[in-house]
Amino acid sequence: MKSFEYTIKDELGIHARPAGMLVKEAKNFASECTITKDGKTKKLTQLMMLMSLGVKQGDTVTVAANGEDEDTAIETLKAFFEANL
Repeated sequence: MKSFEYTIKDELGIHARPAGMLVKEAKNFASECTITKDGKTKKLTQLMMLMSLGVKQGDTVTVAANGEDEDTAIETLKAFFEANL
């Protein structure tokens, strides 16, 4: 399992547009991709679960990937967060 922590910089947090893009990105991998905030972990492939975390600007989340392509998944997701959130 690979993971990284990221502090959200987007002033709106993880809102509908980037959340939809993030779900689409996560679905490209065989690995299970998750996001954790305040002890609650949700799959990145489930839009409504991701939105239910209510991630706001300044919140720190942990993104993890576990599976056969976890190295590629974590690098891609890290780049996505840095570019979009």
